[in-house]
Amino acid sequence: MKAYLILEDGHVFEGTSIGSSKEVISEIVFNTSMAGYVEVLTDPSYAGQAVTMTYPLIGNYGVCLEDQESTKPHVDGFIVHELARLGSNFRKNIDLKDYLIQHRITGIEGIDTRAVTKIIRQKGCMNGMITTNEYEDIETVLKRIQQFKATKVVAKTTCDKPYTVGDGRYKVALYDFGAKKNIIHSLLERDCQVTVYPAFTKAKDVLKQKYDGIMLSNGPGDPKEEASIIEEMRLLAKGNIPIFAICLGHQLMALAHGFDTEKMKYGHRGANHPVRDLETGRVYISTQNHGYMIKKESIDKTIAKPWFMNVNDETIEGMTYLHEPICTVQFHPEACAGPEDTSYLFDHFVEMMGGNKHA
Repeated sequence: MKAYLILEDGHVFEGTSIGSSKEVISEIVFNTSMAGYVEVLTDPSYAGQAVTMTYPLIGNYGVCLEDQESTKPHVDGFIVHELARLGSNFRKNIDLKDYLIQHRITGIEGIDTRAVTKIIRQKGCMNGMITTNEYEDIETVLKRIQQFKATKVVAKTTCDKPYTVGDGRYKVALYDFGAKKNIIHSLLERDCQVTVYPAFTKAKDVLKQKYDGIMLSNGPGDPKEEASIIEEMRLLAKGNIPIFAICLGHQLMALAHGFDTEKMKYGHRGANHPVRDLETGRVYISTQNHGYMIKKESIDKTIAKPWFMNVNDETIEGMTYLHEPICTVQFHPEACAGPEDTSYLFDHFVEMMGGNKHA
């Protein structure tokens, strides 16, 4: 079946429908990873977005359900140059084409994904439509596409109620803004008991439990839209409990301290982004998935200082707070999929809680 990707700037790409044939309008972004498409599909941070994979062949090792970062896919759409019809891997549970159909993910293949990526890099992230309908009046369609805005995406991805995993020595509260599964696994490996809380949990309800540390997860959307969460983060910061934040949690904590964030032209999404530790000068390769960043000029240097910086564009990739036990990073040290260069940051968090390094 023919399918079309229509970008809000008027570009139309013709390909073949994969997965569901339902029509979707979403923000179109690109990911530069060569592998890890299962983790991409199931990363809650992609809620409200359709992902273009720049690597030309996707699906060649099928889908291993154990690799899912949440219980279901969260992407609105999936855009690839070529979908492998048969996955070859001893861990495979299902082929990618069947997985997309099973979860009703709208997709398109057979288009020039590098061309789509170049357009986004030149003009910035934009909305788009994946459809099997042939529209004669493209201008009317473009108006619909341009009006789209993903809203309340954190509410759609967070857990419904608190739950506890593990029985380790260190008691950690994890705010779930759209948390990836491997964040929990990384903490469990370091002798932590993790209690996961919905995103809108009151700070006082967490602080009264006397946890050893608090973890703020990744998540989707514009951090400025989460005003009620930002206020709770402000109260958490005053609790004098070690806090480690990733991605959206990093941005929310910055906003809670009066700093500012802004949308990036096309974001960082992939498993090959170099970041420099400003304290040691050492460079690490990181996994990233974000479209917003902290505005460097908004940082009050009496409150916090940059910790990591992106080597490519010098955007802020980490913060340490000077008067509170808080460290935050924009990238993903749990690295699923991707390099494990920065997994030591979880050890750093355990040290903040009074523990020893993970062996």
